[in-house]
Amino acid sequence: MKIMIVDDSAAMRMIVKKTLRQAGFEGHEISEAEDGVKALAAIESSSPDLVLSDWNMPRMTGIELLERLAAAGLRFIFGFITTEATLEQRTRATTAGASFLISKPFTPETFKAALAPHIH
Repeated sequence: MKIMIVDDSAAMRMIVKKTLRQAGFEGHEISEAEDGVKALAAIESSSPDLVLSDWNMPRMTGIELLERLAAAGLRFIFGFITTEATLEQRTRATTAGASFLISKPFTPETFKAALAPHIH
């Protein structure tokens, strides 16, 4: 499975990769992007199976990325890993096509619960 991690913080991208391993999701091809603009270009060329995205990023937010992908007809598993987890944001994410939203701070168990239905 190809997984893309989209976050403007290099440290957070590293933490997400580590947490994926700790949650038992090893052996997958992982790529990274530091914002929605770079992620959009990479997704169009590499077609990941799963995107894990922050909500708030410069240039293009995670929700803007998801909405652009949906408008382009690109469909795959998309989830947010974010400190932003209001009911309004969860509703907007789900409406745009997000499969899940993981709130920061998170644990390997949080990842297992959110990702297990999507990663085999």
